[in-house]
Amino acid sequence: MKLVVIAGATATGKSAISVELAQKIDAEIINADSMQVYRGMDIGTAKISVSERQLIPHHMLDVLDVSQDSTVAWFQDEARKLIDEIHSRGKSVVIVGGTGLYIKSVIDELNFPDTDPMVRHTLNKEAEEQGIDAMFARLEKLDPAAAIAIDRANLRRIIRALEVIEITGKPFTANLPREASVRYPAARQFGLVMDRDQLSERIDQRVNQMFENGLVAEVQKLVAAGLLQGRTAQRALGYSQVLAQLKGEVSLDAAIEETKRATRQYARRQETWFSRDSRIKWISPRQDRLETIMESL
Repeated sequence: MKLVVIAGATATGKSAISVELAQKIDAEIINADSMQVYRGMDIGTAKISVSERQLIPHHMLDVLDVSQDSTVAWFQDEARKLIDEIHSRGKSVVIVGGTGLYIKSVIDELNFPDTDPMVRHTLNKEAEEQGIDAMFARLEKLDPAAAIAIDRANLRRIIRALEVIEITGKPFTANLPREASVRYPAARQFGLVMDRDQLSERIDQRVNQMFENGLVAEVQKLVAAGLLQGRTAQRALGYSQVLAQLKGEVSLDAAIEETKRATRQYARRQETWFSRDSRIKWISPRQDRLETIMESL
């Protein structure tokens, strides 16, 4: 049984190639996108449709309510149980997504320090007083590598990284293992890459399509259900911009353009994160992606 990872920046075509690959190698798919785990967040996360999922069993999609928080430790535990269960049935596994820390937590032996309520309380209080920008600036100073991997709008993860630094006395990324410390040494990792202009164009097209497909209505539905009070949706690309538009803070056109800008910025951060892992074999659009992966397995 194989374990294959398909990683890369948003809008590079990971979902489509993962389905093709899973059909070829008799595999089931585990989602590794931190936003696609949420029920009701479909259009804005470019989640594969329910009908498309009929081709191949998908896991870790629609497993949490938007009001719930996902954590790396939770994802690690759930994904590893799924891998073992799928392999026990004689089938291979394809992990697909753009959340680099989620993928690394599964493949490598990451150990997450327990939370310290007092440290967490102090950091939350400082965040209220100083603001998210000041907290992110502190993280950049203490652990530049973690600042690359964590969205500067994601206060919860910024605080968690600062908490780990406080508890362990080491940078957050010092708790990430070197390549020799792996849980699944036979895992093969592939990354989809595009040149910046092409990726930017694809992101613009994707965002336009999301709004045409009803992203605003999707957000309104979640608001009506009282599900957009939590931190998750407040930081999700597209959703936070639509919320601002619905509050009258920006126009619809401005929300669309800001979603494009924020998504391009996020894609660059994803590329930077994945580029640090020398185990990833990169595949460009000029190559036959499926054939290249199959030849490497």
